[in-house]
Amino acid sequence: MDLSKIKTLIDFVGRSNITELTVTEKDVTVRIFRTSPAEAGVAEPSQKPESTTGVVSDAPSSVAKTSHAVKAPVFGVLHRAPAPGEPPFVAIGDAVEEGQTLFIIEAMKVFNTIAAPRSGHIAHLTDIDNCEVETGDLLAEIA
Repeated sequence: MDLSKIKTLIDFVGRSNITELTVTEKDVTVRIFRTSPAEAGVAEPSQKPESTTGVVSDAPSSVAKTSHAVKAPVFGVLHRAPAPGEPPFVAIGDAVEEGQTLFIIEAMKVFNTIAAPRSGHIAHLTDIDNCEVETGDLLAEIA
């Protein structure tokens, strides 16, 4: 499947009401996802009550209130290291800066770097490495 066909499929999904499209041509499968504005609005409020309940509880409030989930933006193969045999980009407890590379997701032979959305410390890290992740899968939490 050539790039122009993929761009056409992406434009189609963007203009239509569908949220997911899977197309297979020969030995290539393309999966395109789109989050509707309603889903994006629903996801955000679900995080707010957690932080509110965190304020009521004294000890865990700072962790629950300040942790930020890093989720997979695309479907693909997750790589925790820059190359096979090299150490991972980050480990639990590591300090990270905003924009620092945390992971690479390989989708259709394109390597997408997943950067830290904010500075902090890695509080949670997925065990998945060199395996597929779905869009929205939790990869890490930064406290």
